[in-house]
Amino acid sequence: MSQAINSQKFAVTHRPRLAEITEHPQLDFADYERRLTSLQGALQRIQQAYLGTSERALLVLEGWDTAGKGGLVRRLGWALDPRSFKVHPIAAPDEHERAQHYLQRFWRRLPEKGQIVAFDRSWYGRVLVERVEGFATNKEWRRAYREINEFELMLVDSGIRLVKLFLHITPDEQVRRFRDRLIDPVKHWKLSYEDFRNHTRWSDYETAIEDMMEETATKHAPWHLIPANNKPYGRIVAFRILADRLGKDMSLDPRPIDPDLLKEAKRVLNLSASDIERASHPAKRKVKLKRNHPEI
Repeated sequence: MSQAINSQKFAVTHRPRLAEITEHPQLDFADYERRLTSLQGALQRIQQAYLGTSERALLVLEGWDTAGKGGLVRRLGWALDPRSFKVHPIAAPDEHERAQHYLQRFWRRLPEKGQIVAFDRSWYGRVLVERVEGFATNKEWRRAYREINEFELMLVDSGIRLVKLFLHITPDEQVRRFRDRLIDPVKHWKLSYEDFRNHTRWSDYETAIEDMMEETATKHAPWHLIPANNKPYGRIVAFRILADRLGKDMSLDPRPIDPDLLKEAKRVLNLSASDIERASHPAKRKVKLKRNHPEI
């Protein structure tokens, strides 16, 4: 029987030491496919439960270059309806955005009621790349810890379910993935000069990441640090955390069908008595969300 994944294990409670993370579990493909299908189904039910309610959620996704952020977002997109699931890939601010407060461009992209929104990179750029590359002054990026904590507290207090994930890989694994991208012509577009330059500054980024988590892993908005040298394992852990956090205290039972809709469907579709009974009392599929369930 497969080992259960406890999402609480990955919550950051103190300053992490990234260089000391040596455990990178593996998942074989069959196990990965089974778990992914189960968790994608759970997230579909969660998304449906949000529709027509005031529930809304925000995923903040950070990680090293090549850590697997794009692959995780793609598999979320395969599972969730794009009408209420939005992805915002965050690049460097443009000239107009640089003239504003750095949080301004994120306010405009927050989830509306019933939506799940993912930021592929986020406001944490202020204390990561902007800090390391000198785009923010020492005073600016140090002040940002307080600004970010206050911003996230406002989000949570307004009813947004906020989940922050960081995908961690080792330097050697990053080099291996760079080689794969270089050799595979389909992946050439993913490589840039900045990728190699950033790799040479690994220790600077490592310090910035550890500082970031120490300063901004709060009770209301904890960080989750995921070892992701094995991509399937990293994805399953991320999905497990999302299902636990987004589905907490939510009823995932199918909603009763509108009687007027059922009446009209009966007229147009010539439903049988059996069809009407099945539509009125749908079988309740069990959604496996318990943290200790052995399958996910």
